[in-house]
Amino acid sequence: MSAAGAWFTVAVPAALVGAASFGMASAVQQRATKQVPNIRTLNPRLLFELVRKPVWLASVGTVIVGLSLQVVALAYGPLMLVQPLLVTSVLFAAVHAAWLAHRRLDRLVVLGALACMGGLSAFLLLARPKGGTETLDPRAVPLAVLLGALTVACLLAASHFPGEIRVIALALATGVIYGVTAALMKVVADQFRTGGIAAPFQHWVLYAVCLVGPCGFLLSQNAFQQGKLISPALAVITTVDPLVGVAIGINWFGESVNSTPAVLGGEAVAALAIVGGIVLLTHRGETLRRVLERADSPGDENDRTWG
Repeated sequence: MSAAGAWFTVAVPAALVGAASFGMASAVQQRATKQVPNIRTLNPRLLFELVRKPVWLASVGTVIVGLSLQVVALAYGPLMLVQPLLVTSVLFAAVHAAWLAHRRLDRLVVLGALACMGGLSAFLLLARPKGGTETLDPRAVPLAVLLGALTVACLLAASHFPGEIRVIALALATGVIYGVTAALMKVVADQFRTGGIAAPFQHWVLYAVCLVGPCGFLLSQNAFQQGKLISPALAVITTVDPLVGVAIGINWFGESVNSTPAVLGGEAVAALAIVGGIVLLTHRGETLRRVLERADSPGDENDRTWG
């Protein structure tokens, strides 16, 4: 089978089914977080409460299926093809959440999700990161400090602002942590491939993954619990994750990207599309939050929207 043939017969279906798995799991997890007490950010008690929900446990299994399909897609197709397809999980999640809640899918939510997906696709296609190694570069320290400061700033914002601003801040922190976790996992995978199963246990990176990864997952559950809608949080997480990955690839692993003036201009437009999509999702999410809170009383069930 040719490379192009493998893209469309293996990579694309695997990525789309994986995205559907992620979307369905996220919608179920968001719904489950509403059925447990509202718990403070990064408090592990939230996971102890959720693990008692069989449907939440099933959703974790669905995430594992999605991750497995993502690995298959990446094995047969390039990152530039697979990652934008995985962002369609936002749309799958919105549709599934609407179906679970027996509500109509909001068109502006879909538009915001499409803007994020299109902007990310364009950015990755223009940047085309290539080259690099699996060895951390000394330049990793400044970027690590910057990403850590950004995460702390998001957590502080989440503690001071209510509504969708809090949701977006938590989701942004989650996306940053997911991107860092993916980069560290790349190092662990290389250590395993070159040194055998015992090699990762001899380096600090594996233990960092074991600490950082669960924190990101816990933050994602906090974001889902705080938001009335699934789309804003998931759109931010799935968009920020690969963008952080590109920054890490350049600064930590020595990857190179296209940097001609035309490409930089296109990337700026793509970034505006991403920001515009997130702003639209935030504003529309806050509007629908107020509508749904008023609609929690009996009546007007058919006029409610969800996404």
